Amino acid sequence: MTSPATQPDTSPRVEAGSGRWLTRGVAGIGTASLLADVGHEIPTALLPSLLTVTLGAPAAALGLIEGVSDGLAGTARLVGGALADDPGRRRRVAVGGYTSTAALGALTGAATAVWQVGVLRAGAWAARGLRVPARNALLADVVAPTVYGRAYGFERMMDNLGAIFGPLLALGLVAAIGVRAAIGLSVIPGLLAAAAIVYAIHHAPKAEPRPRVPLRIRVRPVLAAGLGPLMAAVAAFEVGNVAATLLILRATDLLRPGHGQERATQLALALYILYNIAATLASLPAGRLADRLGPHGAVRVLTAGVGLFAAAYAGFAFAGANVAFLALPFAAAGLAIGCVETAQHTAVASLAPPDIRGSAFGLLATVQAAGNVAASAIAGAIWTAVSAPAAFGYLAGWMLLALGGLGYAGRSPGVGSPTRART
Repeated sequence: MTSPATQPDTSPRVEAGSGRWLTRGVAGIGTASLLADVGHEIPTALLPSLLTVTLGAPAAALGLIEGVSDGLAGTARLVGGALADDPGRRRRVAVGGYTSTAALGALTGAATAVWQVGVLRAGAWAARGLRVPARNALLADVVAPTVYGRAYGFERMMDNLGAIFGPLLALGLVAAIGVRAAIGLSVIPGLLAAAAIVYAIHHAPKAEPRPRVPLRIRVRPVLAAGLGPLMAAVAAFEVGNVAATLLILRATDLLRPGHGQERATQLALALYILYNIAATLASLPAGRLADRLGPHGAVRVLTAGVGLFAAAYAGFAFAGANVAFLALPFAAAGLAIGCVETAQHTAVASLAPPDIRGSAFGLLATVQAAGNVAASAIAGAIWTAVSAPAAFGYLAGWMLLALGGLGYAGRSPGVGSPTRART
């Protein structure tokens, strides 16, 4: 009989440091991302119908609600990053964020007034913003640094799968039980996501107790820890990272003359599904490649993804009314976002000192949110004032600037260096 002293240690701490990438913690977080995105996509897909058809609100109400919600989510990500610096607190924020998002999103289906929809939607997105840095920092807790790429690639793959299944499930639920009930049922995958996060936390190394410190949003320490050049390059990329709805609009406009409005819309949505499939397929291989390339691997994969985006935007600028031709930039953009999101998270997890890793992820998420709003708003204005090719040319220009920034970041001191704790 083996004595306790010689039995293998199967504690979560050993699992996280063993070099295996698909640990129970990683599986739990990936499952949470899949289920949460399914739960999130149902009310998102049905919100326009609820507002404009069921409640009789104008389209402007939808734009105002989404704009306010996006702004709150961006602010919440920065605050969530500060909360996530403490390992114990990041776990509570993750569980609370997933649970609150599920409950508030589902309650939208019971709203009887437009203002109620606005309050519930804004609350759900604020909770979603708070949980993002906590989840990303928690993922770094449950896996060894040598396999960060695969762990973050797996999480992004599962999230992208949710973006595929969520709208499809929404369509089926609407046909079976109606808009309000379908939104209400979105609480089920949302709460299952919270349960998956609890499972991941159970298999994470025990959080070391820390003295209580005042909550601080620490931007300067993050930039000073070697992340400044990388964040600048990421900011340039995000200002050119337009919302996928503009890609769908471009395809619809090009296809409408030859196919009619309804058929063009269907084809554009099919191309968007192709985009999400490409992103799903690219995420895990991108992470595997980042791990294999060594210290600078994440920056190199990020550079490849940005280059793919530049090519995709050039394709959208010069595309014709041909479905097969349009499929190329949609697929390239999907592959690009799979590479970029995985590489961004991997790079931040690798570079940020553990005691400010939450703040680093909070800053990354805030840069992403602010850049996306600017990209869509400015590109839309150029599209309206000049032309669609001009708008996509503008976006491609930001990709080229980001490539230059990444080239500098890859040569900067600290980039690719092992993560170390701050004293």
